[in-house]
Amino acid sequence: MDFDHSDKVQRLRAQLSDFMRFHVEPANVAWHREVAAGRYPLALIERLKSKAFSEELWNLFLPGLSDGDPGQRLSNVEYAPLAEIMGRVHWASEVFNCNAPDTGNMELLHLAATPEQRSQWLDPLLIGEIRSCFAMSEPDAASSDARNIRTTIRRDGDHYVVNGRKWFITGPAHPNCKLAIVMGVSNDSLPPTSHERHSMLLVPMDTPGLSIVRNIPIMHYHSPEGHCELLFRDVRVPAANLLGEEGKGFRLAQDRLGPGRVHHCMRTIGQCEVALELMAERALEREAFGKHLADFANVQDWIAESRLEIDQARLLVMQAAHRMDRAGNAAARVDVSAIKLVAARLQTRVVDRAMQVFGAMGLTPDTPLSYLWTWGRAMRFLDGPDEVHLRVVARAELAKAKAQAGQNAHHFVPPSQLLSV
Repeated sequence: MDFDHSDKVQRLRAQLSDFMRFHVEPANVAWHREVAAGRYPLALIERLKSKAFSEELWNLFLPGLSDGDPGQRLSNVEYAPLAEIMGRVHWASEVFNCNAPDTGNMELLHLAATPEQRSQWLDPLLIGEIRSCFAMSEPDAASSDARNIRTTIRRDGDHYVVNGRKWFITGPAHPNCKLAIVMGVSNDSLPPTSHERHSMLLVPMDTPGLSIVRNIPIMHYHSPEGHCELLFRDVRVPAANLLGEEGKGFRLAQDRLGPGRVHHCMRTIGQCEVALELMAERALEREAFGKHLADFANVQDWIAESRLEIDQARLLVMQAAHRMDRAGNAAARVDVSAIKLVAARLQTRVVDRAMQVFGAMGLTPDTPLSYLWTWGRAMRFLDGPDEVHLRVVARAELAKAKAQAGQNAHHFVPPSQLLSV
């Protein structure tokens, strides 16, 4: 595998880095000020979005764009280093129309939308006119196994009716969120183990019966765009709002998650780079017991281990992106589980070291570290908990061992031969 960047990607990396340095980073204080005042910084974001669009730093994540759609049509390998750069400021991806959950929703709509659905929802998302959310996880079900979902999607003549409750749904509090892609049970006559029970439905956020119950804080941090609890009470939408085919919702959900995990993991790596930079700078300037912290062996170990672990994680993510590009999302299923697991653990580990070097300041909003640690801890649940991804990797290894049973026998020497030597 050759991960040297093409001339196009090198140009985009330089252009994006400059944009972040000269436009996004100087706006960071204003962004936080607006959020602290209880407002979503819409005017600030829209101004930056307009500039990013004009510079063609837009829709960098979607390789299969149609002719006429705005975007760079980059592969996963090409997009990965750009996601890392965006990740350095946690809210920056929206500026480039590369933010979750819209990226995954655009991929879904691109894959399965009818021409009418595309016109109504995908086209406005592609130009950043609206935002969307993806409603899958639920408070009353272990969502690590999506087959547990209980929200119902019932056919009633020319309509579908949705009833249920969702939570930790990212994005509904955003002022421009207009669409929820809802996953629910459309055929409960099938056994609970079936992958054909679920469907996906396009539900406008202003549909009667759909309400936002609350914006759920994550470790006391309220996301301005929301990680919300949604209630669906007899929410009725036209049958034409079915996304794809009935009973294919589980498969669509799996197709949605692969590239999105590459995006998440590379943004995480960007945030870990920020944490490492802050840790090293702080170690050079802070003194204790007559020496700078950088002179203590344990702090040097933390810095070195962080450098190695970040680089290892980046290579693993690039490998997954490479396999996805060459063989498709399904072929990279184990790789995607591996990077999701490694990246989430990496973030809490590296950021924790940086917080320790900063001391009490690391716990405060004076640095981004406490937020980055919180988000890293949340990532160990988001898009599947660690245990699910460990299970995927373990099953793949056991399947290989089963297929190769007995082939390693020549590595073992019987005791009788050892005694005769």
